[in-house]
Amino acid sequence: MVNARIPKKTSKTYTTPRRPFEKPRLDQELKLIGEYGLRNKREVWRVKYSLAKIRTAARTLLTLEEKDHRRLFEGNALLRRLVRIGVLDEGRMKLDYVLGLKIEDFLERRLQTQGFKSGLAK
Repeated sequence: MVNARIPKKTSKTYTTPRRPFEKPRLDQELKLIGEYGLRNKREVWRVKYSLAKIRTAARTLLTLEEKDHRRLFEGNALLRRLVRIGVLDEGRMKLDYVLGLKIEDFLERRLQTQGFKSGLAK
């Protein structure tokens, strides 16, 4: 019998913009690339996609009742994860603050950005 590998379906890590040539969005992406030392636009889109998934989860949890078990459990897990990666402060551990997160908050925490800002990388 041949030892064949079963192909694995990988999930998408970024989404391309709906309008490819929208001037304000292109300018904003270029500014982010220059400010945070990103390699290409795909890195910006990847962070936008992960932020969108987090905000969607927070929005669905906010629609549930205050004392709902799912909101308490999943909301706490989401908040702890964001605090652990350093995007959210411990004093702001509420789902309302998750909706106020920006792309810059995530880009600040990258190791590449820390090296770029400190002058170790160009």
